Amino acid sequence: MVGETLAPVAVLGLGTMGHGIAQTFALAGYPVRGFDAHPAARASLVDRVRRNLQDFVAVGIIEPDVIEPALARLSVFETEAEALRGTWFVTEAVQEDLAVKQELFARIEAFVDDDTILASNSSTFPMSQSAARMRRPQRAIVTHWFNPPHIVPTVEVVPGPQTHESVTERTLAVLRQIGKLAIPIRKELPGFLVNRVQIAVMREVWDLLDRGVASVEEIDAAIRGSMGFRLAAIGPLEVHDFGGLDVQTAVFRNLAPEIRSSTTVPDVVQKIVDQGNFGAKTGSGFYEYPPERLAERRSLRDRKFLELLRMFYSSSTVSPVQ
Repeated sequence: MVGETLAPVAVLGLGTMGHGIAQTFALAGYPVRGFDAHPAARASLVDRVRRNLQDFVAVGIIEPDVIEPALARLSVFETEAEALRGTWFVTEAVQEDLAVKQELFARIEAFVDDDTILASNSSTFPMSQSAARMRRPQRAIVTHWFNPPHIVPTVEVVPGPQTHESVTERTLAVLRQIGKLAIPIRKELPGFLVNRVQIAVMREVWDLLDRGVASVEEIDAAIRGSMGFRLAAIGPLEVHDFGGLDVQTAVFRNLAPEIRSSTTVPDVVQKIVDQGNFGAKTGSGFYEYPPERLAERRSLRDRKFLELLRMFYSSSTVSPVQ
């Protein structure tokens, strides 16, 4: 693959998710045209991606001489229209606000060709909602990446009811080409697949903490050393097969009536949020994150994720273009 021969793609929004999405396309050889409404995000894109790629080098996923060619494929523009010019695939990674997304998709259609695919990195809004004001919703599709997007393999691909099948097929193809584990979601529903599972786990974990069953540290350790350990290697349905479906169905019948089913946030979590503590972004959440610890924990997280990526997904990870 020769990166310079590939048609450019665009990424709108270069924050936490957007910069990693841009990196993934650039590493796979695509010229990437980026835009963010915030000047600081535009100015810092290359440095942030460089640090990520240096982490890749540290664990042996790429060679050092891959970094500069990948960075050279990143172009940042001062306007949305400039970033979109000549692109065949666009990914938006703007804030998770439905009105913002609807306005963006309606606006950017004027700047791209009719056959340009417009993808939303929404984690909750189906394309039928985000594309409600589009002229051609047939070319719109959700591509739901997971944080950190340049490391986590899975991308959920969720067509809307009006999305052309060819758009879905082309989207799956390009995501697989750049090394992602692209999973087609065959029914459009809020939260898609993974987030619905994560919410179920979140609700029960928060309830256990609220009831004082275990501490924050103990809950994290228990899940990491059991569910997390197994799910890093095989999926939940295969875990059930190995456990025996007779046993699993009995456990379900016994425990399902006891599991939290409330739709309200438990008090222990709501109090933390009401105090303005949102986690790593504010320096405090379930844990404390002074600046030096935040950098250390984020670096440790990414190194562990990269080791898992190398261990379980090296055969599907795209070979970077030099």
